Amino acid sequence: MPHLGPLRRRAWAALLGQLLRPPSTVCIRGCHSQVAKAVLTSEQLKSHQEKPNFIIKVPKGTRDLSPQQMVVREKILDKIISCFKRHGAKGLDTPAFELKEMLTEKYEDNFGLMYDLKDQGGELLSLRYDLTVPFARYLAMNKLKKMKRYQVGKVWRRESPAIAQGRYREFCQCDFDIAGEFDPMIPDAECLRIMCEILSGLQLGDFLIKVNDRRVVDGIFAVCGVPESKLRTICSSMDKLDKMSWEGVRHEMVSKKGLAPEVADRIGDYVQYHGGISLVEDLFKDPRLSQSQLALQGLGDLKLLFEYLRLFGIADKISLDLSLARGLDYYTGVIYEAVLLESSAQAGKETLSMSGEKVRTTETQVFVATPQKNFLHERLKIIAELWDAGIKAEMLYKNNPKLLTQLHYCEKADIPLMVIIGEQERNEGVIKLRSVASREEVTINRESLVAEIQKRLSEP
Repeated sequence: MPHLGPLRRRAWAALLGQLLRPPSTVCIRGCHSQVAKAVLTSEQLKSHQEKPNFIIKVPKGTRDLSPQQMVVREKILDKIISCFKRHGAKGLDTPAFELKEMLTEKYEDNFGLMYDLKDQGGELLSLRYDLTVPFARYLAMNKLKKMKRYQVGKVWRRESPAIAQGRYREFCQCDFDIAGEFDPMIPDAECLRIMCEILSGLQLGDFLIKVNDRRVVDGIFAVCGVPESKLRTICSSMDKLDKMSWEGVRHEMVSKKGLAPEVADRIGDYVQYHGGISLVEDLFKDPRLSQSQLALQGLGDLKLLFEYLRLFGIADKISLDLSLARGLDYYTGVIYEAVLLESSAQAGKETLSMSGEKVRTTETQVFVATPQKNFLHERLKIIAELWDAGIKAEMLYKNNPKLLTQLHYCEKADIPLMVIIGEQERNEGVIKLRSVASREEVTINRESLVAEIQKRLSEP
């Protein structure tokens, strides 16, 4: 048998044997049990007698999301994606891995943080580090000059995880980009508006969006005396200001990257500044910074940006922060990031974790039940009718389930309605409809079941 993957041949044989049978003879449960048995006895998962210290766990820096967490995550992503679509973005998906050479050209200083894959077919590959470079590759490969796109997907970074701070090796990114050549600052103003809409919609508390401009950063480096040969590596140090204090970044610049202390101190004089349009106007008059034409170009665009933000009604949520230096390896203009204000961020966390609201892990609307034996066929017919009508329905996968077990399942899952069919109901051509919360039951004609359920589900 050809090599099919890391499982032993017995596992693959069990799986393929079931899948290749005619549909009428496929037994999913039997297939699963055979595959599970084969897997559990494979070389990847030996018995506890052979590996007494073996612990089943997720890899370092990763996590499972429980059904309750997935409900919250999906609601958040629904709000984010709805906002992206409201602004006319198209969805895009790219491979989880890319050619290693393409990624290393963009992530020179973060080369050691990428996950490399073993050569399986003549290509050196790495898991994607973010969604930006794959988007750029997509544009170049398809010769596209303009595109407004969003993408939601996992990325991987081989750094030291800090779970308490929310830093993982595998995590989800949501990207919104407007690629192309446009009049200055109009797309950037819309991106900032989108950030405000999303953060306001998530109701996490007060927030502030910090903005800066790559040209202003480069201008600061130039007037402070950073040698051109050190621009890229100093940019990399500046990019760490979200994780390190200025003192720590200064130490790296001077001790590890050989920047003159007085040059680092001049940079330090600027990174403390933050404010609104008034700060932009003050920087125009700065004796040192005004010597840089590049910085003046950036300041001119920032002034225009704040005018558009005022028209969008969000200028009070935006602050120019000269310490902001994200993604300097590939950003050429305005850069920005949002932060929750400390007190509000804490309140937001408490709201999410202590609200006490029970989270439903399914959207099931109706449960089909029976109090008697040998009513599987009737339940299957009913649930098929409900599915055909677009109603979300469930039943237990048992021939003769106990009524109490079915009632407990309904209450635990917060399913609002229960359909009950028994011998008396079948003989009389009726069916019982039970409200799980109030435990009230009504008897209705069998033909009216779907219409009655739809009526109840439409009620507030």
